[in-house]
Amino acid sequence: MTRLRASLLLAAALGGCTVGPDYRPRTAAELGVPDAYSVTAAPTSADLTQWWRSFDDPVLGQLVEQAAASNLDLAQATARLRQAREALVQSRASLLPTLNGSGGFSRSETLRGGQTLITLPDGTTQSIGGGGGSNFSLGLDAQYQLGLFGEVRRTVEASQAQYEASGFDQATVLLSVEAEVARNYVLARLYQLQLANARDSLALQDDNLEIAGFRVQAGLVSSLDQEQARVQRAQTAASVPLIEQQYNAAVSRIGVLTGQAPGALKPLLATVRPIPRGPATAGVGFPADVLRQRPDVRAAERNLAAATAQIGIVKAQLYPALAISGSIDTRAGAVGNLFDTVTGGLFAGLTQAIFNGGRLRSQVRGAEATADAALAAYKQTVLVALEDVENAVVALQTAQAREREFTVALEAANNSALLSRSQYRTGLTDFTTLSQQEAALLSARNSAAQARADQATALVQLYTALGGGWDSSAAPTAPSPQNTRQDGTR
Repeated sequence: MTRLRASLLLAAALGGCTVGPDYRPRTAAELGVPDAYSVTAAPTSADLTQWWRSFDDPVLGQLVEQAAASNLDLAQATARLRQAREALVQSRASLLPTLNGSGGFSRSETLRGGQTLITLPDGTTQSIGGGGGSNFSLGLDAQYQLGLFGEVRRTVEASQAQYEASGFDQATVLLSVEAEVARNYVLARLYQLQLANARDSLALQDDNLEIAGFRVQAGLVSSLDQEQARVQRAQTAASVPLIEQQYNAAVSRIGVLTGQAPGALKPLLATVRPIPRGPATAGVGFPADVLRQRPDVRAAERNLAAATAQIGIVKAQLYPALAISGSIDTRAGAVGNLFDTVTGGLFAGLTQAIFNGGRLRSQVRGAEATADAALAAYKQTVLVALEDVENAVVALQTAQAREREFTVALEAANNSALLSRSQYRTGLTDFTTLSQQEAALLSARNSAAQARADQATALVQLYTALGGGWDSSAAPTAPSPQNTRQDGTR
């Protein structure tokens, strides 16, 4: 008993020892982050959480929020988050002992010749000598794996980090889905405007074709003008089916993103609305803000923490492992006498790896390499995040500049087309000039529409690059088990 007590005291003393490196958060400088951007007027967190409201388009807001609630990619990410939570629960259970209870009943009957037939708990019978009777038994077994060198605590630490990383992965999927819905919504409105431009041009070209026909009949021009008018109209008409196909693809994509059939949203989007226009300016803030708000960056940081804890798990295998088990049993011929006699036992076993061909030390080196890779991936994710912000800022600025110039070009093209049409009617210019000006007008209309759509898309890209679209003040958590059905839905 004295030896057992000494062993337990030694185990308790060693239980506070934890091998492997402790995780250390990296500073912005260690990750290669610059001190600040040139633009420092950052949106507030509330602005970023629901950035789509800045476009003042209720249909866009409805679709984004519907996708956040029903998207199937997001549902899969939520299921993975639930799996990570249950892995954490299982890891934490290793900190506690395991208890198993048992109970048994057997009955014996005297056979001819003085033998007794015993009915065992598993249903089989056995003949023994002596009289008959009943037998009751109860037992309690306990096992506890004591992590002398912190392997159990490191396992919990790794599971906790993986659970948090899964939550940030879910938020990353959410941001991607929201941005994809907004981008396709902008495309759908762009295609609607391009269809309107093409049909307006077709109406003008029908008028030009009619005028050319009248002038040919009057002998004022050759049939070349009429044929040129037919070519121009046919080319414009040929662009309409392509735009309609692109519009249908955008609407179908939004339907799937919102967890519906591809054509489910056609009635909602049938009403033509302008391309959404967000605020004229949006700052990028400081790099540290981006790192806090980007869920992919925070997921990479948690993956590094999990990989660091994994080193301690495999390194602890090089050291002794202690397992403690105990049992309490009682047996009697009647239920009321079960606790008259109780027996128990306690066992402590210590194991130590002696020879394994270098496998354990190789596992440690492998875990260290995995942690180095996780650190490199963390740094890479940070740099990509800053790159996304930089590209989005430039894309927004260039789109705004292009829209200003295309506005001027559209005004000039419209004036030129009106003047050419008037001159052609009076015979002051030829049809080739009119055709060129009509084509330039259609091109200017579509270019101005494309620049406006590019501006909206760049703003969506900037909000996403800044980590907007989720509440970055709290880590995502899995829904509670009582709120989740067996099919995985809430």
